[in-house]
Amino acid sequence: MSGEKTILVAGTWDTKDDELSYLSEVIRGQGGQVLSMDVSVLGDPKVPTDVSKQEVAEAAGSSIQVAIDSGNENTAMQIMGAGSARLAFDLWRAGRIHGVIVLGGTMGTDLALDLCGALPLGVPKYVVSTVAFSPLLPPERIPADVQMILWAGGLYGLNDICKASLSQAAGAVLGAARAVETPRFERPMVGMTSFGKTVLNYMVALKPALEARGFDVAVFHATGMGGRAFESLAGAGAFAAVMDFAPQEVSNHLFGGLSAGEGRMTHAGKASVPQMVAPGCYDLVDFVGWQEMPTALQGRECHAHNRLLTAAMLEAGERRTVARAICEKLAGATGPVAFFLPTGGCNEWDRAGGELHDAEGLAAFCDEMRGAVPETVELQELPCHINDRDFCEAVLAQFDAWLAAGVISR
Repeated sequence: MSGEKTILVAGTWDTKDDELSYLSEVIRGQGGQVLSMDVSVLGDPKVPTDVSKQEVAEAAGSSIQVAIDSGNENTAMQIMGAGSARLAFDLWRAGRIHGVIVLGGTMGTDLALDLCGALPLGVPKYVVSTVAFSPLLPPERIPADVQMILWAGGLYGLNDICKASLSQAAGAVLGAARAVETPRFERPMVGMTSFGKTVLNYMVALKPALEARGFDVAVFHATGMGGRAFESLAGAGAFAAVMDFAPQEVSNHLFGGLSAGEGRMTHAGKASVPQMVAPGCYDLVDFVGWQEMPTALQGRECHAHNRLLTAAMLEAGERRTVARAICEKLAGATGPVAFFLPTGGCNEWDRAGGELHDAEGLAAFCDEMRGAVPETVELQELPCHINDRDFCEAVLAQFDAWLAAGVISR
């Protein structure tokens, strides 16, 4: 039973043979199977791997000699990254692997992000890296369900410290391959963005209402990585419709906060997925609470959400900038878009009398939206707050209309 699970073990077997072999031994010792892939360029492994470096380079439409002759390790590893990603996907599609683990320093981690990014949600992906959790890793390149562990003390050679990390990772990827419930999408899925219920609470009413209509609902925490996962799945066509009601990551990207990448709020549109959009928390920029506030945000009213995250208020002119950025992104959509504009406020702290209420700033944003919204986007002004019941009723009315018209498919 469990012995049928095969894990792809990838890395530079010319320089990391001992470490990769140790990973493989632990997986086999737990009853799993291993398929090895060599992504090195200059050297050769002690024992031939199941997938050779020559095969990896050829899968990228190149050759190992081209990689060597480039004389540049960055160029060479991009060739190997592209080839390993294509081969990993082909191996998974053929049913030959059930999970993947990649080991490396900065070079290996760069490649690992390509390889893991080629595999769909639900395929266990583990990266053992000397730069795990580092700000070196851009959120737009991190797959939605990748797992990482720091390769502590493992830059060169085996020792008791790095074995602790390697053995945990080997057991984790095999255990995940045995236990994972791969998404079956038996019911159509609605992808929604939000924050916790103390800030935005529309999902409390919308989720059961949509489920009663025969849809599953996945709510993504829009704090950088959550938005990246949302975009990745939207672009892959995982959603019958999206309710992107917390696009704060657009503001974050513009003003140096917790970004989900330049592509935030674009993937659903490119995939022609019907979009319902609202500006939840558009007026705030989240940044790391235990670090010094970005220079551009100093002197602002702030809300310390917890020890990890602090939100800074945007000024009226900056809110106009956000409105234009949102409209530019929605203008590229090839599917239908409805934008809901709650003129009473867009997060719980922004209510009249709230600690971050700014009537002038809210009015500036609404004014800019009215003027900048593309003709292809249906603008619905709502005389309510985003956390009011009236907001949810307007959203459900639009959803039902699109459902009846066949815009949203069951």
